[in-house]
Amino acid sequence: MAIITLTTDFGLADGYVGIMKGVILGIARDVDLVDLSHNIPPQDVREAIYLLDGAAPYFPEGAIHLAVIDPGVGSERRALVVRTARACYVGPDNGLFSRPLAEPGAQAWELDRSEFWLPQVSRTFHGRDIFSPAAAHLANGVLPGEMGRPVVDPVRLAIARPTRAPDGAVHGRVVHVDRFGNLITDVPDAWVAGEGWQCRIAGEVLLGISGAYAVAHPGVLLMLIGSGGTLEIAERNGNAARRLGVKAGEPVFLWSE
Repeated sequence: MAIITLTTDFGLADGYVGIMKGVILGIARDVDLVDLSHNIPPQDVREAIYLLDGAAPYFPEGAIHLAVIDPGVGSERRALVVRTARACYVGPDNGLFSRPLAEPGAQAWELDRSEFWLPQVSRTFHGRDIFSPAAAHLANGVLPGEMGRPVVDPVRLAIARPTRAPDGAVHGRVVHVDRFGNLITDVPDAWVAGEGWQCRIAGEVLLGISGAYAVAHPGVLLMLIGSGGTLEIAERNGNAARRLGVKAGEPVFLWSE
């Protein structure tokens, strides 16, 4: 059974997500539909990049990731299918697939063959009219190259990387704020192994990396290694983002003494 994941900024108050699922099931009945998130902040392509990058490796080979964060809908921006060694990605050509496009051997095609769309295409809902049908046809075994021409210049967004100085000091940034207000950074756990680490963020200095949230007393800020394998800053039983007044993009600086 083919797997199609769905990621959008549509929310669930309206029927948009359900309609997309209905289109998919009308073309490919034998599919397993998995909701990754429909609460991406509106038009926040970088937040969707983060989510897809963290989730895709946990799905079986051959999964199809349908993502619609599409501030350029109705414009001249292209519709894409991207294929990597493990998965396919379907959505707008706005940098959303910058991470998979960077994988060795990744290929992209423009979804420009209308026989793989719905008969009527609106200017405001390509998630329903182009992307969902394309994902369903992929699930039915249609090859990406059958749905359009190759693309050699897909949009790629520059993604900042953490840096490490010769003395071991680390410059990174917050890449995601989860619903608990925890600040997930891009600093790999291997870069902050050992003891004596300190962190400066938004004028605060934190001392030592804890093993779990429960180690700290309620209301205390702490550092720990999160489930994604990167440094995280949290407030025990609180909201670190609100307390520090920060959001994604906030710089962090770490050093060890």
